[in-house]
This record gives sequence, structure tokens and C-alpha cells, in this order.
Amino acid sequence: MKRFISLCAGMSFLCTGLSHAAILNIDPTSVPAAAWTIFDPQSGQTIAEFNSHAQRAPASLTKMMVAYITLKEIKAGKLKRNEIITANDVVHVVQPDESQMFLRPGQKISIDQLLSGLVVMSANDAAVTLAQRIGGDLPHFVARMNQEAKALGMTDTHFTNPAGITMDGHYSSAADMAKLGNALIQQYPDYLYYSKQTSYTWNNRTHHATNILVKQDATVDGLKTGFTRAAGFNLALTAKRPTMNPDMPDRRLIVVVLGTTSPVMRAEVAHRLMNLAYNYTRDEVAIKAKQPIAEIPVLSGQIKRYTITPQNNKIMTTSLYQQPVAIDMRSFDQASGLLKLNGQTVQPLAQTATKLQVQLNKQQLTAPFNQNVQLATVKIYQNNQWVEDVAINNDVKLEPASLLQRFWAWIKQILPFFKEAASPATIFPLH
Repeated sequence: MKRFISLCAGMSFLCTGLSHAAILNIDPTSVPAAAWTIFDPQSGQTIAEFNSHAQRAPASLTKMMVAYITLKEIKAGKLKRNEIITANDVVHVVQPDESQMFLRPGQKISIDQLLSGLVVMSANDAAVTLAQRIGGDLPHFVARMNQEAKALGMTDTHFTNPAGITMDGHYSSAADMAKLGNALIQQYPDYLYYSKQTSYTWNNRTHHATNILVKQDATVDGLKTGFTRAAGFNLALTAKRPTMNPDMPDRRLIVVVLGTTSPVMRAEVAHRLMNLAYNYTRDEVAIKAKQPIAEIPVLSGQIKRYTITPQNNKIMTTSLYQQPVAIDMRSFDQASGLLKLNGQTVQPLAQTATKLQVQLNKQQLTAPFNQNVQLATVKIYQNNQWVEDVAINNDVKLEPASLLQRFWAWIKQILPFFKEAASPATIFPLH
């Protein structure tokens, strides 16, 4: 019989797991954007989303992939930030009405300057110049872009150019851009050095950052803006803010909004979604690494019982909103950071209502045994809604019983007064 335990703790597990349910229920009609998502990198959970897998023109959010590949080449030692390259005729593919640094063939410029131009100026000539330097030519670099997108699990994405020009077959999604943004931050956090700059000057031309929130909110440090007529106004936004939790002193969130109607609107929508998520969700550690969660009997082994322990901390995002109606973003007050419902302020919950249901996948093990095996599955619920399944995997190495141990086990089997009651699996209470 399978054994379960339910735990009301405002916590979760770590090993492996995928989120399948939004944490906050937001009325999409109250968000003036064609597609959007709020992503929590610490837990890997989507807090809320709308049309997040719809394939849309990403515009200059495309340049995050150019930056990702460039920083990857730098980390691998194949490129140096201070390397000086000479701009060539590739800059002529950039049309006069496109955002650019106004590079001209024969001009000298460093990789570092090109990265600033790419991110702050959103310069298309910086994008194609980096693409040609890394890929040899634009088609080879575009193939690299799609290869990297596939490796990152960006299943809604296909690139046809490095600058984000609207073309048939050039598309991505809010969810995929959140994945790309998270990969940039996790693998190459120095990207934020560029994306948090409020302006950049090259060759006596100054461009002020189109992400106006880097000036308005000190916690915002990127990621990228984008605009074409086909795409509308897009924004990938991230911020890092302190928490009251000593186990997790800082918390980062990523918001992507696509298809808004103005640069002010994209900033307002993204900022409101981000502030709502910070105020009405929080991250908590469900189980600490190496904390025992269960014991199961071992047959024919040198040890009699095996203790199941998660190998790492598991972080979970929990909802602090528990009203029966969907959130209307028009009722969110930016100044206070609070929602209003029927004229009454809705305070974030002080306690979370999370249930963890632990199911043992193995009731016992038999030695010898040497493999990585899933020993348990944890079902996580919030407010009676299933959120995710988490697999608890252990590298199990069990040596067979010694000759003396096997002899003693045989004695206990044949002599009734030595027999012991079968020892069932045990699940420990978690605190």
C-alpha cells in the first residue's frame, strides 16, 4: 500500500520538478498586453501568465540571444571584451530608420562597446557586427541562435536575423523570452551591467535607455526593450529586491510583456505585474538539503534501513492572495502596492496554505544496489490546487550483507523466538 503524508507548511521540496499551475489568478482582460508572463527564477515557477506561449514578433528582445552568445564566447575564451574589431560592409544591411550606433565601415570598436550599443542603444548595426564576428557571416550566426534556443528549451522560438527585424519565420513567446532572460542572469550575470545603464555614448552620440524603469526603480536592473510595428511595444524586465527571510535575503523576478501600445504602457504593465507578484507571493524553503524525509527497509544488506533525503534545498513560490475572484489589475494601487476588492484593501496573507503530499515510490530496497533512483514523489498543492510534482532522487549504494550477517538472518528465520516483526517504511514529519 502506498504511504502518504500531508503537510501544511507554506513550504516545498527540491530535487526535480516542473510547475504546471499559475500561483496568482489574474484576469487577463485587466492587463493591456497581447501576451505576458511573470516568472520566478528561484523556484522555476510561473506566477501568472496570459498567452505566454503564443508565437509573436519579439522585435529587439531578439538581441538578448545575441548578448547571450557573445557572453558565452567571452566566457569560453574565444572572445575578449577589449578586443578591437573593424566595422565592415555588414553594417549596410541596417536601414536608416532602424535603431543603430551609426557604425561605418573602417571604424574601430571594442566588443565591450558593441555590447553596450546592443543592449542600451538596441543598435542593429551592433547586432550584425557581433553576429559576423562570431559566426563568420549572418546565416551561420542565425543557425547558432536557433541552436542555443533549442538547448535552452525555447520551444516557441525561431530566429531568422540577429537584430529582431520583422520577418516570416522570426518569432518567439513571452515564456521563451523569460527562459532566455533567466539563462542570461544565471549564466552570465554581467549582462546586467549593460542592461541597467541609463544611457550610453559612443562617437559623440548619446542614447538614453528605452527601459525607463531603470531610472524610476532602483531595484530594476534590466533586461531589454523591443519595438516594431508588427510586434508592438515589448519589454523583458527583471528586478532584485530584499526579503524578510534570512534563508533567502534577495529575490529576483522576471516579467515579460509583449504587444503593448506604447513605451509608457509596456513599462507600466510590466512594473505593475512585478510589484503585484512581489507583494502577493513569496518564496520559501520547503525542505533543507539532507533533511531526512523517510526511511525504507533494506533486504540482504549491510544496513537494515535506508534514509531518503533531498540532495538540495527546494524553493517554492507561494500565494499570499486567497480571494475567490480573479485579480483585477486595475484595482492594484502602485503607491501602496495593495489590491482593492469591493472598496476594501486586500492585505497579503501572513501565513500560506500549502500542502505537501509525499508518496513513496519504493517500499523497500534489496542489496546489492547501486544506481540513481526516484524513491519518492511529492505532490504540492496551494489552496487545494495542484501546483507541481517533485521527484526525490537519490544515488543509492547498498553493499550486500556479510557472511556473518547472512548467517544471523538465517538463524532468525528458523528459530521462532528470534523472529522480528517486519519493519515497514516510515515517513518523517517535516518541520
